Amino acid sequence: MQRTIDVLYIEPNKLPVKKTIKNTLEDKQKLVGGYIEYTYLNDCDDVAVVCNEEGKIYGLPPNRDIGHDIIVGNFFIVGDDPEIGEDRSLTEEQISKYTKLFGKESIEKTTKRYNQILSSSLDM
Repeated sequence: MQRTIDVLYIEPNKLPVKKTIKNTLEDKQKLVGGYIEYTYLNDCDDVAVVCNEEGKIYGLPPNRDIGHDIIVGNFFIVGDDPEIGEDRSLTEEQISKYTKLFGKESIEKTTKRYNQILSSSLDM
């Protein structure tokens, strides 16, 4: 297991930032502000999204639309090694790819989708 890992840290309405963290449960929980939950991006098996398991319960602010869900609160992207079931550092190529994917356009798309969801739930 790697002692430290490079992750891409993403806060609501902010651009992604590369961080090096200790590969411990405690450091992962600090980044998301609570219990961690792993989810995955559609058509992507080399990274995992790590977010706050109770983010929606606590009403954390919307962060990014990942297709099948809107992640709330802070989250990070980590390399996923399904062979051994451990987190690993992102490669520079992955950091570049996901920095672009979760950049300014992603913030605007998420805000638009979230507002649509809110307005449709108010119409009920």
